[in-house]
Amino acid sequence: MDYVNGPGRNHLFVPGPVNIPDQVIRAMNRNNEDYRSPAIPAMTKTLLEDVKKIFKTTSGTPFLFPTTGTGAWESALTNTLSPGDRIVSFLIGQFSLLWIDQQQRLNFNVDVVESDWGQGANLEVLASKLAADTNHTIKAICIVHNETATGVTNNLATVRKILDHYNHPALFLVDGVSSICALDFRMDEWGVDVALTGSQKALSLPTGMGIVCASPKALEASKTAKSVRVFFDWKDYLKFYKLGTYWPYTPSIQLLYGLRAALDLIFEEGLENVIARHSRLAQATRLAVEAWGLKNCTQKEEWFSDTVTAVVVPPYIESSEIVRRAWKRYNLSLGLGLNKVAGKVFRIGHLGNLNEVTIFFSSLN
Repeated sequence: MDYVNGPGRNHLFVPGPVNIPDQVIRAMNRNNEDYRSPAIPAMTKTLLEDVKKIFKTTSGTPFLFPTTGTGAWESALTNTLSPGDRIVSFLIGQFSLLWIDQQQRLNFNVDVVESDWGQGANLEVLASKLAADTNHTIKAICIVHNETATGVTNNLATVRKILDHYNHPALFLVDGVSSICALDFRMDEWGVDVALTGSQKALSLPTGMGIVCASPKALEASKTAKSVRVFFDWKDYLKFYKLGTYWPYTPSIQLLYGLRAALDLIFEEGLENVIARHSRLAQATRLAVEAWGLKNCTQKEEWFSDTVTAVVVPPYIESSEIVRRAWKRYNLSLGLGLNKVAGKVFRIGHLGNLNEVTIFFSSLN
């Protein structure tokens, strides 16, 4: 009985899933439809064009998978790489750790570059590895743009500069699950070959849609990649794109309508304004944490995340107790510390459908 929801609405401040706008909920409140009718392909065509805008790409090809970010990870890897391929991947927190685990289980040769949790990716090590790789044995660089376990954001523009400096042809694969539509992300400008996100993060949708965007270079790589893939095979999607029906299997009709409404809201506010709003809310959250006399898990300002803040608690406090009390006493959902920072931090998500007043009242609690 301790865990019965209290009166009033639940105040959701985890770094995903996030609060869903009423307009999106209403858009999804509909019956099933025949996805082979003229209506769904027509809507899908506009969705694919508009999704490219949130990745800031004109040349990329998007894919909408009925899956989570984990499935989007697998799609990015298996469509571009072959078993045994050497990839460099950065371990900076729980979600980069999980992606590395997937890479290893898919039988890639993973060159792991590990940093202390609370630090960003060690790009000096990347530079040294690329400088030594004159035979171009490294086939891909895999990096999590925003690590939600520790509130760390990596500098993708610098990764591209390093690749260009050494004229290295490795593919550039980016997990943008908790960054795209909230943080500055420029697929074309930064030369990202595969980027991905999940519907339950800054898009403010329910969980269930993994969105992948592939550059022309990545599509070319997919023609010779030998990894086994079926459900996540880009080739199947491309075949149906050409046919004008778009779907190789049944999509979630309700999520498609939700995505339409979510994109409309983002474009109405303006993507740059959305990014600026996330920056304001993040700064306000960090100032509140400082006022509480607590510290940010992220060790340098250059790595501060604008979508999640991981708060370090004093050593005599178990952070999960703070999360439990917040839920029980205030109907307030905060994120637990994960893995190496379990019991040491709690996490405040400030992404998606939030504004200044919402953040203010969460800070008061």
